[in-house]
Amino acid sequence: MKENQQPGKSKQSKVLPISMDAGFFFERAVSSLDRYHYDKALKYFRKAVEYEPDNPVNHCNMAGILSEMGNYEASNAALSVILEKIDPTMTECYFYMANNYANMDMFEEAEKALITYLEEDPSGQFLIEAEEMMELLQYELERPTKVTKIKSLAGVLEHDRARELLEQGRFTEAVKLLESIVEGQPDFWAARNNLALGYYYMGQCSKAIDTIYGVLEQEPGNLHALCNLAILYQHEGKTEFLQELSARLRKIIPFHQDHLFKLATTMGVLGAHDMAYRHFRRLLKDEALRTDPALYHYTAVAACNIERFAEAENLWRHVGRLDPGNEVSEYYLNRIEEMAAGTRPVPVHYHYHLPFEEQVKQWELPGEGIPTNIADNPLVRSSFFWALRYGDDGTKLQVIQAFGLIGDHEVEEALKAFLLEPEEDLYLKDLALYVLRSLGVDYELPVCTGEATLMIDPSQTWAKLPVWKSEWQAVLDLAYEQMRSNTDIQQQHDMESLWVQYLNLSYPDIPAISHIEGWAAALDYLTAKVNHRSVSYEKVAERYGISSSTVRKYSLRINEVCDAKDTVKMIFPYVQ
Repeated sequence: MKENQQPGKSKQSKVLPISMDAGFFFERAVSSLDRYHYDKALKYFRKAVEYEPDNPVNHCNMAGILSEMGNYEASNAALSVILEKIDPTMTECYFYMANNYANMDMFEEAEKALITYLEEDPSGQFLIEAEEMMELLQYELERPTKVTKIKSLAGVLEHDRARELLEQGRFTEAVKLLESIVEGQPDFWAARNNLALGYYYMGQCSKAIDTIYGVLEQEPGNLHALCNLAILYQHEGKTEFLQELSARLRKIIPFHQDHLFKLATTMGVLGAHDMAYRHFRRLLKDEALRTDPALYHYTAVAACNIERFAEAENLWRHVGRLDPGNEVSEYYLNRIEEMAAGTRPVPVHYHYHLPFEEQVKQWELPGEGIPTNIADNPLVRSSFFWALRYGDDGTKLQVIQAFGLIGDHEVEEALKAFLLEPEEDLYLKDLALYVLRSLGVDYELPVCTGEATLMIDPSQTWAKLPVWKSEWQAVLDLAYEQMRSNTDIQQQHDMESLWVQYLNLSYPDIPAISHIEGWAAALDYLTAKVNHRSVSYEKVAERYGISSSTVRKYSLRINEVCDAKDTVKMIFPYVQ
């Protein structure tokens, strides 16, 4: 006989136990929200808080439903619990509180909460919404919102400023700013890439390469870093590395506009004009860029270099229509036939301005000279700094003179760095010292003469003379006054150099300088001669109110001591 069995023991139970945890109530709350049952949703969110009181998300959800129900005060109380007791790093709570205060028309409190959000939140999740709320608060409070910093944009605004400085040729300022950004944000790759460019523009190539390597160690595919590295390899003559990297770059087809432009300009610099042309052509298909004359110019230069001269001509004509006041398109259109015939070289750079050599030629035309507003053109200004490092001596001479007109802190730093270059011509360094003196530099600077480094004070042009007499200075002052309107910085420098040289070589038997006008006129005349300017004793004498024989007399006396025909290469005595 079988034993009796208890009911339910013969089968496995099919009833599943309910897990009453915070997740369960959260799901119920969300389900209620979907059906717009806000009371039930609030009840379930509160149960979730009871089960997990230390979970800030549960409190935040409860605050959110309270706000939806119009109970803004209770919502802010829940948000305050999060910030004060559970997780102060949930800075988005300040944004939610600002919304609640605004809905209660408590605009002062809303502003305080919004400012706290912007200054403390690192992610910027609600940055766009915060900007919109800021506009509302400005309208309601009838004053601007006093935001001193936006944490989520830390370094971004400074980086934009640094990029502007680079474009303006203010490399020293840009590098200092970028260094501070990178120090605070080591993974800000764009800032690091631009820092590398800044080092490169300042001639610190090894430092630039090390900076790029640092980026590529963390992001091997960073296109900006790869492009910058290729240009540096080319500059340093690292042919083997460049060939490998250039082949890699030729295979890349960027999607983003800024990447495409970066690669296009890089391929142009590397001489891969076929690839540059393809990439520039792709950019021209972008509606937003079709009014940019510079982009059409870049494409025309690339077309020229791959012998698409008819196309280049059409592109430059379009540049002229887009930017009728610019000389660039006219300059190249006037030379396109010669380039096509092979009697004139095609352009080797892509900058949207006249070649630097052409600018120099225009300055040398009668009545032209270096324009006084050159500092206002970032492209021209940037080309000056480039030419000072990589141009020939004649170009560098023009740049140094132009720097005398710009005369800002960046110019001072560039000239100081130039003085330390061992291979640079001593005459150019002496002219740089003269310009620095004209800019008010009156302290000792290190100057590399090739064999040694000397400390020189630009303001002490008569360093080897034990005294400097007032009548000697009076000669200089008068010559300056007469020459300033019709001579450039170089000629004024040469005049002063000639006078100091004469005094040094004559010392201690320097004759009495009583006829100030005669000596000044002689310096004026000789300076014009060594700089190949048309001049006569009579013309100079007329300006100084003396006879031509007096000008001739004192000119001969100076020439007996200094061979004036060589003073075009005269340098201050203490740099010899």
